[in-house]
Amino acid sequence: MRMHIFRWLAVFVLVPFALASRADEAAATVKKLQVTILSTMVVDYIGENEGLGEWGFAALIEADGRKILFDTGAHPDTVLHNAKALGLDLSGVTDVVLSHFHNDHTGGLLALRRELRKANPHAMERAHIGHEFFWLRRADGRVWDQTIQLRKTYLEMGGVFVEHLHAEQLFPGIWVTGEIARRTDEHNFSKGVEVQSPDGNWVEDDVRDEISLVINTNQGPVVITGCGHAGIVNTLQAVSENISKAPVDAVIGGLHLFTASDEHVDWTAVQMRRFGVKHLIGAHCTGPEALVRLRTGLGLNRSTAKHGAVGQRFTNDQGIDEASASLVR
Repeated sequence: MRMHIFRWLAVFVLVPFALASRADEAAATVKKLQVTILSTMVVDYIGENEGLGEWGFAALIEADGRKILFDTGAHPDTVLHNAKALGLDLSGVTDVVLSHFHNDHTGGLLALRRELRKANPHAMERAHIGHEFFWLRRADGRVWDQTIQLRKTYLEMGGVFVEHLHAEQLFPGIWVTGEIARRTDEHNFSKGVEVQSPDGNWVEDDVRDEISLVINTNQGPVVITGCGHAGIVNTLQAVSENISKAPVDAVIGGLHLFTASDEHVDWTAVQMRRFGVKHLIGAHCTGPEALVRLRTGLGLNRSTAKHGAVGQRFTNDQGIDEASASLVR
């Protein structure tokens, strides 16, 4: 296993979690899991508080007492606002997984670190990223440098970036996929964007930095994906090859199928069935029409496949929480 760690005025630092043997890693499972969506376009009823919707994604993962934030939404204050509205305390979250470099998944990182470290100096201090996260991109002749600015400010705030090229276990039963091999022809990413490789050449950007989070439970792996730019089929194949071959208990997050043809969505459903997907929450860029086609193709129903909403919850013992999904039946 290799990890590349970036920190202000340092090349490597010790990360306070041990890397277990492969045998121990494969056997580790999470007994109690809850996933709560904190950023997406649809806003569910969340008591007397008004939530915020946006084109973005974030979810809080609570696994055997440990809290991890997956993505941070688009606008600086969305996740903070929605967490407060839901009565969730994020100050105990030390680790953030950033699925990829796009600002609708990274926009809240600095605000979260700045605000929550007032209560806990270690809040949001470690950000897990994929290889190529900091590579320069360009479109229409304009170079994007937002990740460079993000890195500079986050490091100045005492944050640490941990880069994952391969599948690695962060904590017992909790994994990141690392770079996802492109085995199928899933072009779930925008055209016209280029990335600059270390040799200086500009090539098509197929978002190679994208990583997903996988939580191993006794019911099977739960896969959290930000946008699915690598393709959800490629992602599930990577999970099966590198983390767990068990049938997938749930897929939660963005699948980037909102502009896909009916034929491509139907093909995706057929391929997903091979991995035994039992629950689906298609949020963010999945698209409501695509979600309905996937539900049908997977042989799921309105209780086991829903469009994601802020406040929606999934638990490994109860599945999708009906009480938190009143708007998206």
